[in-house]
Amino acid sequence: MDGGFQHQPARIGPNAILQLVPVLDRAIGLEARMRLFDDAGVALPPPDAGMLPETEVIRLHRAVCLWLPEQAPDLMRQAGLATGDYILANRIPRLVQRIIRLMPAPLGARVLAKAIAKHSWTFAGSGAFTVEKFGPLTVSIRHNPLVVGAGSHASCHWHAAVFERLFCALVWPSVQVTETACCAAGQEVCRFEISPKIRA
Repeated sequence: MDGGFQHQPARIGPNAILQLVPVLDRAIGLEARMRLFDDAGVALPPPDAGMLPETEVIRLHRAVCLWLPEQAPDLMRQAGLATGDYILANRIPRLVQRIIRLMPAPLGARVLAKAIAKHSWTFAGSGAFTVEKFGPLTVSIRHNPLVVGAGSHASCHWHAAVFERLFCALVWPSVQVTETACCAAGQEVCRFEISPKIRA
């Protein structure tokens, strides 16, 4: 007996869905987007939705990739960038943002990475987010639930874009996020290296 305890399913922040809506509406139109949601079995959450069941986010992200295989990487990237914008506008206090920007970049990157890790439950769901090292900054999501597809290519365009927007806004104006390992390719983690772009 479990004494009345019931396991709570993993949940992910609503922006993993909400920020896809305008992106899809622009790309394929309202009616097609509504059909895509129906096909995924996902209801459009209200703007003030709380954390959503991870399974809903998974179904929608997979549906986008199945419906629009050629466009999906760019669509997921756009939604990830918009999610980063939302976080900057609503979740990181302006004073904290100003302080991080005033820090030397390596220190600012550490502070931001640790803050992301503290709130990783909002975007990693049942996966486990880890800051692996700082030189170069490397983060990973073990058993990433939002991975889509299978093959040899990195597929976590949404996560990569979220990281890109946050670090571009607060640490390095020109930043590069490279997914060096991906669960879609059979690895246990999706790994991202985050660093300033090297100018030619």
